[in-house]
Amino acid sequence: MPKKNYSTKPGAERNTFKPDVIETYHVEQEGQLLDFLIASMPQRKRTAIKNLLAHNQIAINGIPTTQFDTTLAPGDEVKANLTREFRIFYNRRLKLVYEDDDIIVVNKGYGLLSMGTDKIKEGTAYSILRDHLKWENPRNKLFIVHRLDRDTSGLMVFAKTIEAKERLQHNWNNMVLSRKYLAVVEGKVEPEEGEVRSYLAENSKFEVYSTDNPAEGQLAVTRYKTLRSRNGYSLMEVSLDTGRKNQIRVHMKDLGHPIAGDRRYGAKSSPIHRMALHAQTLRFVHPITRKDMNFSTPVPASFAKMVK
Repeated sequence: MPKKNYSTKPGAERNTFKPDVIETYHVEQEGQLLDFLIASMPQRKRTAIKNLLAHNQIAINGIPTTQFDTTLAPGDEVKANLTREFRIFYNRRLKLVYEDDDIIVVNKGYGLLSMGTDKIKEGTAYSILRDHLKWENPRNKLFIVHRLDRDTSGLMVFAKTIEAKERLQHNWNNMVLSRKYLAVVEGKVEPEEGEVRSYLAENSKFEVYSTDNPAEGQLAVTRYKTLRSRNGYSLMEVSLDTGRKNQIRVHMKDLGHPIAGDRRYGAKSSPIHRMALHAQTLRFVHPITRKDMNFSTPVPASFAKMVK
C-alpha cells in the first residue's frame, strides 16, 4: 500500500498558484505594434495575434493595449500573456505610467498618501499598487523608494524587487538625473530665476524651517525659474539639488512667495482648493538595466488656468 503524503492539506494541490505564461519581446526599431508582433511570433497566425490584442493580452511597457497601430520606439518592451488578459489598471487618483519586472512609475493625484501611517493603512498609493500586483501573482512584492506629500501630485517610482529598491535608495542622488516640479506661487517672483540655499530643520510640531546653522539642519538647495506670471500668481519650474522634507514649500515661503493653497507655509489663498505643487519630470538610471528612464507629465490644467 503506498505511503500517504501528509505534507499538504487535501485539495491544496488545486489551489497552488500557477504563474501566467508570458512571452517578452524587446523593440529595436520604430514601427507599428501589429507588424512587430507578426514578425516576433512567426509560429502564430495573424488571427491568433489579433485575438491576443482584442482580449487585452498584449502590454507595452507594462501598460495593456488593444490598439494594433500603436507606434513602438526602440527600447520598448512588449509582453504577450498567453494565459489570460492583463488586468486593466484603473484608479481615479493614480495613473500607471510605466511598469517592468523591476520598477513601476505612477502619476499620483493630490490628496493621496504615498504610503500608510499609523492610522491609515489602506487607500494609499502603495496599497493600491500592492493589490494590483498581488492580483497578477500573490507572491509579488512592492517597495517604497521615495515619497510625495499627500497634497503634491506627480511622478513617483516604486520598486518590485529588493535589489531595485536598495540600488535606488542607496544611490538616489547619483541615479536621479533630474527631478523637476511645477509650482504656482502667490505674487510675482523677483528675480525671475535663481537659487535658494539653506539648512532645513524640523520643530516639535513637525514644521520644517530654514536656518543658517549647519549644525541645526541639513543643507537644501532649490533652483527656480518663472515660466509665467499673471493674475497675482506665478507658474514656476523648480528643480532640486537635494531632496529634503517640504523643501520646495519652505523655500518658496523664504522667497516671500508661498505655494498657492499651502496654508501651513504661509499661503493666503487657495484658488484651486489644493496645494499647487506637481512633480512633473522624473529622470533616473534604471537600477537593473542601467537605461536612462525619462518621464514627464503635462502642466496640470488647473495650474495653467491660474496664470491664463
